[in-house]
Amino acid sequence: MSQTTAKCIKSPKITLVNAEDQIVGRMCSKIAKLLINGEEVIILNAEKAVFSGKKKSKVAEAHLFLEVGAPARGPFHYRRPDRYLRKTVRGMLPFKQPKGQTAYKRLKVFMGVPAEFRDQKMVSFTDAQLSNLKGPHFTLGELATEIGWRNRME
Repeated sequence: MSQTTAKCIKSPKITLVNAEDQIVGRMCSKIAKLLINGEEVIILNAEKAVFSGKKKSKVAEAHLFLEVGAPARGPFHYRRPDRYLRKTVRGMLPFKQPKGQTAYKRLKVFMGVPAEFRDQKMVSFTDAQLSNLKGPHFTLGELATEIGWRNRME
Protein backbone atom coordinates (compact mmCIF):
# COMPACT_ATOMS: atom_id res chain seq x y z
CA MET A 1 0.00 0.00 0.00
CA SER A 2 1.57 3.26 -1.08
CA GLN A 3 0.94 6.57 0.50
CA THR A 4 0.78 9.65 -1.60
CA THR A 5 1.70 12.89 -0.03
CA ALA A 6 0.48 16.08 -1.54
CA LYS A 7 3.04 18.81 -1.64
CA CYS A 8 1.74 21.97 -0.15
CA ILE A 9 2.68 24.86 -2.42
CA LYS A 10 2.63 28.01 -0.39
CA SER A 11 1.75 31.07 -2.41
CA PRO A 12 3.48 34.26 -1.30
CA LYS A 13 1.58 37.13 0.22
CA ILE A 14 1.08 39.95 -2.29
CA THR A 15 1.67 43.52 -1.10
CA LEU A 16 0.65 46.50 -3.22
CA VAL A 17 2.78 49.57 -2.48
CA ASN A 18 1.69 53.06 -3.53
CA ALA A 19 4.92 54.97 -4.29
CA GLU A 20 3.18 58.32 -4.56
CA ASP A 21 4.83 60.84 -2.19
CA GLN A 22 7.18 58.18 -0.78
CA ILE A 23 10.91 58.87 -0.35
CA VAL A 24 12.74 56.47 -2.70
CA GLY A 25 15.55 55.22 -0.48
CA ARG A 26 13.45 54.62 2.61
CA MET A 27 10.66 52.98 0.64
CA CYS A 28 13.04 50.69 -1.27
CA SER A 29 14.75 49.48 1.91
CA LYS A 30 11.37 48.49 3.36
CA ILE A 31 10.43 46.74 0.11
CA ALA A 32 13.74 44.84 0.08
CA LYS A 33 12.99 43.49 3.57
CA LEU A 34 9.53 42.35 2.46
CA LEU A 35 10.99 40.59 -0.58
CA ILE A 36 13.63 38.76 1.46
CA ASN A 37 10.89 37.60 3.85
CA GLY A 38 9.14 35.87 0.94
CA GLU A 39 6.43 38.35 0.01
CA GLU A 40 5.57 39.36 -3.53
CA VAL A 41 5.65 43.16 -3.88
CA ILE A 42 4.00 45.24 -6.58
CA ILE A 43 4.93 48.94 -6.69
CA LEU A 44 2.43 51.31 -8.28
CA ASN A 45 2.82 54.99 -9.30
CA ALA A 46 6.61 54.67 -9.68
CA GLU A 47 6.96 58.02 -11.43
CA LYS A 48 5.51 59.81 -8.38
CA ALA A 49 8.15 58.60 -5.91
CA VAL A 50 10.21 61.40 -4.38
CA PHE A 51 13.93 62.16 -4.05
CA SER A 52 15.22 64.57 -1.43
CA GLY A 53 17.58 67.39 -2.34
CA LYS A 54 17.88 69.88 -5.14
CA LYS A 55 16.99 68.60 -8.59
CA LYS A 56 19.81 70.47 -10.33
CA SER A 57 22.58 68.72 -8.39
CA LYS A 58 20.99 65.27 -8.69
CA VAL A 59 20.52 65.65 -12.45
CA ALA A 60 24.18 66.64 -12.90
CA GLU A 61 25.19 63.62 -10.82
CA ALA A 62 22.94 61.35 -12.89
CA HIS A 63 24.37 62.64 -16.18
CA LEU A 64 27.90 61.80 -15.02
CA PHE A 65 26.73 58.33 -13.99
CA LEU A 66 25.01 57.71 -17.32
CA GLU A 67 28.19 58.41 -19.32
CA VAL A 68 29.92 55.31 -17.90
CA GLY A 69 30.21 52.26 -20.16
CA ALA A 70 30.15 51.30 -23.80
CA PRO A 71 26.73 51.85 -25.45
CA ALA A 72 26.51 48.40 -27.03
CA ARG A 73 28.00 46.33 -24.21
CA GLY A 74 26.87 48.10 -21.06
CA PRO A 75 26.55 48.72 -18.21
CA PHE A 76 23.01 49.79 -19.00
CA HIS A 77 21.44 52.57 -16.97
CA TYR A 78 17.69 52.82 -17.18
CA ARG A 79 15.90 56.09 -17.71
CA ARG A 80 12.30 54.92 -17.27
CA PRO A 81 10.97 55.52 -13.73
CA ASP A 82 9.70 51.96 -13.23
CA ARG A 83 13.00 50.40 -14.29
CA TYR A 84 14.99 52.96 -12.27
CA LEU A 85 13.01 52.12 -9.13
CA ARG A 86 13.31 48.37 -9.76
CA LYS A 87 17.09 48.66 -10.02
CA THR A 88 17.19 50.74 -6.82
CA VAL A 89 15.48 47.89 -4.95
CA ARG A 90 17.90 45.43 -6.56
CA GLY A 91 20.80 47.38 -5.06
CA MET A 92 19.35 46.76 -1.60
CA LEU A 93 19.03 43.01 -2.10
CA PRO A 94 21.84 40.43 -1.86
CA PHE A 95 21.41 39.95 -5.62
CA LYS A 96 24.49 37.79 -6.20
CA GLN A 97 23.13 35.15 -3.84
CA PRO A 98 20.28 32.80 -4.80
CA LYS A 99 17.92 34.18 -2.14
CA GLY A 100 18.41 37.70 -3.49
CA GLN A 101 17.73 36.63 -7.06
CA THR A 102 14.55 34.80 -6.14
CA ALA A 103 13.44 37.78 -4.06
CA TYR A 104 14.09 40.11 -7.02
CA LYS A 105 11.88 37.94 -9.24
CA ARG A 106 8.97 38.59 -6.85
CA LEU A 107 9.13 42.36 -7.52
CA LYS A 108 6.95 44.13 -10.10
CA VAL A 109 6.93 47.88 -10.73
CA PHE A 110 4.35 49.86 -12.69
CA MET A 111 3.93 53.49 -13.71
CA GLY A 112 0.46 54.60 -12.76
CA VAL A 113 -2.12 52.11 -11.54
CA PRO A 114 -3.13 49.31 -13.95
CA ALA A 115 -6.82 48.47 -14.17
CA GLU A 116 -6.39 45.13 -12.39
CA PHE A 117 -5.11 46.88 -9.22
CA ARG A 118 -7.44 49.91 -9.12
CA ASP A 119 -9.89 48.65 -6.53
CA GLN A 120 -7.37 46.90 -4.27
CA LYS A 121 -5.95 48.24 -1.03
CA MET A 122 -2.49 49.80 -1.36
CA VAL A 123 0.11 50.20 1.39
CA SER A 124 2.32 53.22 2.00
CA PHE A 125 5.07 53.37 4.61
CA THR A 126 4.63 56.02 7.32
CA ASP A 127 8.35 56.64 7.88
CA ALA A 128 8.92 57.11 4.13
CA GLN A 129 6.23 59.80 3.72
CA LEU A 130 7.04 63.08 2.00
CA SER A 131 5.60 64.95 4.99
CA ASN A 132 8.60 63.74 7.07
CA LEU A 133 10.95 65.50 4.67
CA LYS A 134 12.05 69.06 5.31
CA GLY A 135 13.71 70.76 2.39
CA PRO A 136 13.69 70.57 -1.40
CA HIS A 137 12.48 67.49 -3.25
CA PHE A 138 11.52 66.32 -6.73
CA THR A 139 9.80 63.29 -8.25
CA LEU A 140 11.35 60.34 -10.03
CA GLY A 141 9.36 61.28 -13.15
CA GLU A 142 11.03 64.71 -13.20
CA LEU A 143 14.47 63.14 -12.86
CA ALA A 144 13.71 60.64 -15.61
CA THR A 145 12.66 63.36 -18.08
CA GLU A 146 15.84 65.31 -17.29
CA ILE A 147 18.08 62.32 -18.03
CA GLY A 148 16.42 61.42 -21.31
CA TRP A 149 13.17 59.53 -20.74
CA ARG A 150 10.48 60.47 -23.21
CA ASN A 151 7.15 60.11 -21.43
CA ARG A 152 4.86 58.28 -23.84
CA MET A 153 2.05 57.95 -21.30
CA GLU A 154 0.87 61.58 -21.51
